[in-house]
Amino acid sequence: MAENVGATVEVLGAADTADVVSVLCETFADDPVMGFVLGSPTGFAARLEKLVTFFVMARVLRDELVLGVRSSEGLEAAALVSYPGARRSPPELGDRREELWAELGDRARARYEGFGRAADPLTVAHPHLHLNMIGVRAAARGTGLGRAVLEAVHDLSKHDSGSTGVSLVTSRASNVSLYRHFGYDLLGRADLEEGFSVWGFFRPDGER
Repeated sequence: MAENVGATVEVLGAADTADVVSVLCETFADDPVMGFVLGSPTGFAARLEKLVTFFVMARVLRDELVLGVRSSEGLEAAALVSYPGARRSPPELGDRREELWAELGDRARARYEGFGRAADPLTVAHPHLHLNMIGVRAAARGTGLGRAVLEAVHDLSKHDSGSTGVSLVTSRASNVSLYRHFGYDLLGRADLEEGFSVWGFFRPDGER
């Protein structure tokens, strides 16, 4: 995998699930979408861990991409990447999905599906990689690890004949200028009922 600012981005597997979940939960603990889906702060951390674990296992079970950067302290950054429409979901994933929503409740499921409907128009039709989640531990932020992971995803898309670029969605307004800096084009914005917005981006392959 790609190397950047002294960091080696590697492909992770099922054995790394707990570490990936830890990094992403730390990153998304105050994310507006997670707050929207999961609701009350009571028991929020435990529910967030269940949701993120499902997201990670979905990539593992569909043989998609889980990327990460390690240091001597352990896993410092992680990302989940999918191939929209290119992978068949095994029955185990469907079982895990139903178990998840049975634990989190109908309200959380309805809100998650509502977020999906809002974000659905903020994408492109042609084949591409989708960056589902990217996170860096708080202690490692500002060290270039996020850039290293992003550039690894861009490189993967560029060398994949079935991909035309990379898409992502963010619910943080501060990320809009950040992703534009990395060559992403803004596809649009959707406003959700809790008074926050999500932005969709696409970065076509090629020199930007």
